[in-house]
Amino acid sequence: MAEDKENLNKVQDSLGQSSNETEQKINQLQLYEQSLQNILLQKQQFQAQATEIDSALSQLEGSSVSYKIIGNIMIKSKKEELEKDLKEKKSIAQLRIKTFEKQESDIKEKVKSLQEEVMKNIQNKD
Repeated sequence: MAEDKENLNKVQDSLGQSSNETEQKINQLQLYEQSLQNILLQKQQFQAQATEIDSALSQLEGSSVSYKIIGNIMIKSKKEELEKDLKEKKSIAQLRIKTFEKQESDIKEKVKSLQEEVMKNIQNKD
């Protein structure tokens, strides 16, 4: 990602007085970069959540008594219900991660295509 920003800055510097079309493409690249950062942050949050759930499930395997935290209190819970709930939450988190990965891939493809167009415009100007 840092490389992409550096490339954008180099492109902007080399353009000087560029055409409106090229400027719009560069602005679009910056918007894609921001979107990509947001997606990566959200994906990372769900990955952390999935890791926490895995940890909770492994702790639950070795215990005979289980508790569930609801608000500010801890309530004794059936182990099977707690496992079911955690597995469901993990499944949802994994689905969200896959969705973010797809969005990330799509944006990266768009960025690559747009970068190529901008570079062609710059080379044609020279």
